[in-house]
Amino acid sequence: MLKRVLLVVVIFQVTACAELQQVINQLPNGGITNDQIAGGLKEALNNGITNQVSTLAIKDGFFKNELVRILLPEELQKVDNTLRKIGLSKLADEGLKVLNRAAEDAVSEAIPIFVDAIKGMTFNDAKNILLGDKNAATQYLKTATSEVLYQKFNPIINNSFKKVGADKIWTDLITKYNNLPLTKNVNPDLTDYVTGEALKGVFTMVEVEEKNIRTKLSSRTSDLLKRVFALQD
Repeated sequence: MLKRVLLVVVIFQVTACAELQQVINQLPNGGITNDQIAGGLKEALNNGITNQVSTLAIKDGFFKNELVRILLPEELQKVDNTLRKIGLSKLADEGLKVLNRAAEDAVSEAIPIFVDAIKGMTFNDAKNILLGDKNAATQYLKTATSEVLYQKFNPIINNSFKKVGADKIWTDLITKYNNLPLTKNVNPDLTDYVTGEALKGVFTMVEVEEKNIRTKLSSRTSDLLKRVFALQD
């Protein structure tokens, strides 16, 4: 038992230039290959997409999820509060909802981009993720995909605003606010704002699944996931 504990400690102290496989093979019942380690990490990331990100693409995927629900940008919170005070709560609620609808429309575009990034993962990527921070897999995806995702999301969200009438709703809402006495006119870039918030929501849900797999045995739904993530337990 002591030998096993010492060997597991050695795994977490191995330097970046040392092959993780050499250490793993010393474990009792050792014998997990580099390909299996990379495969386990790829499976974990695919689970994050399947189990979490895809739920954001359905109606109310953002709007009714407290973790990722898109709220108003700071400069519009005063718009929301003022309109509610003068009896325009329904208009304010609709304005908030269409922001979330636009994000829900865009999220389905993330899945193939994530899949491509996962396919390109090397053993070194997998090793760094396995022995890295608790959100290392999420950070890998963020680095590999954020720029491409932004370019995909932005025009979809812009088109979604037009499709669901968000452009008219917000024009009406902001016009009513700007016409009130003693208010300072606002004109925020809502497309850019919602694009950024949608990206935050996507990575939040990937991180939720990564945390589950790292900490909950019940979330390791295959023998490969159990074997690979046992190395970081």
